[in-house]
Amino acid sequence: MNGRANLLINPTPPFDSPVMRRAMQLSLDRKSFIDILGEGQYDVGAVLQPPPEGIWGMPREMLEQLTGYGTDVSKNRDEARALMRSLGYGPDNRLKVKLSARNIPWYRDPAAILIDQLKEIWIDGELDAVETANWVPKLMRKDFTVAMSLSGSAVDDPDTQFYENYSCRSSRNYTGCNPEVDTLIERQSAETDPAKRKKLVWQIERKLVDDAVRPIIFFMRQGTCWQPEVKGLTLMENSIFNSWRMEDVWLDKQ
Repeated sequence: MNGRANLLINPTPPFDSPVMRRAMQLSLDRKSFIDILGEGQYDVGAVLQPPPEGIWGMPREMLEQLTGYGTDVSKNRDEARALMRSLGYGPDNRLKVKLSARNIPWYRDPAAILIDQLKEIWIDGELDAVETANWVPKLMRKDFTVAMSLSGSAVDDPDTQFYENYSCRSSRNYTGCNPEVDTLIERQSAETDPAKRKKLVWQIERKLVDDAVRPIIFFMRQGTCWQPEVKGLTLMENSIFNSWRMEDVWLDKQ
């Protein structure tokens, strides 16, 4: 399914430092999130849903070249700690931060794992559980420092992700504006050749990973069960929103 967990970083001091944000990226052990929360069945990806369900996402060999996506977590964290030391942090000078999450298990559980992992690079997070009615307004006001959030889309197409979450003009861009990325978003949207568009999409993904303001931690998978008498139901493999109107669904039952 095309739903993902995002680490949101508000690029205000001290997180305006790209070195700090890179260290946070390098601290992530995505496999642990996936094993604990998804029983090993979730996926690793950048911004677009990874293949085979997603047709725009980077192939695994390319993905693993991005910051924090390498499989050697110990090596990544050694680099992260070196970056934190360069900023003056260490075991005797830890950074304390509130980590916001919507107050439901889907958000709190990955937030708890994230807090534990950030301790590896001397960032001590305190969970700030936010009630549902206040959650999106809080993000739109950028009234957070670091947050764990979930996002999804109805269509596996780059426009749905880039314009909604990363465009300078979007109210759902919670983590700042990059005019260079905006220009590339427009270019990929206008490109009619799928192969050329895919290269532009991957270029945007690399830039977003380098900016490190909204790292994607994992993509979720979910299963759906239904009784055999339910007919006409078509399930989506890359969307959490589509095909729920049920206009073609009927019961073969007396």
